[in-house]
Amino acid sequence: MTAHDAIDLVRNAIVMSLILGAPVLIIGMIVGLLVGLIQALTQIQDQTVSTVPKLVAMTVAIMIALPWMTDQLLDYSRNLIREIPANVMPK
Repeated sequence: MTAHDAIDLVRNAIVMSLILGAPVLIIGMIVGLLVGLIQALTQIQDQTVSTVPKLVAMTVAIMIALPWMTDQLLDYSRNLIREIPANVMPK
């Protein structure tokens, strides 16, 4: 395994974590923006008003996206395990 191979493995792991986390983070960001806008319009400045809707929306997003996230992670793991012999053997 060369340094380039190790860098590719780390890069692929980072990209996979970004892909898996993106739906939940985007939903949280959108809900946070909407709640912040509503808070600015109504002048209600309570922390629980902004936290609870984000938690609920992110939980729902996880429940909806979990099958897709599991498929993506399983595909990544299968490819990673399949490439172990090619990465271990010297080139």
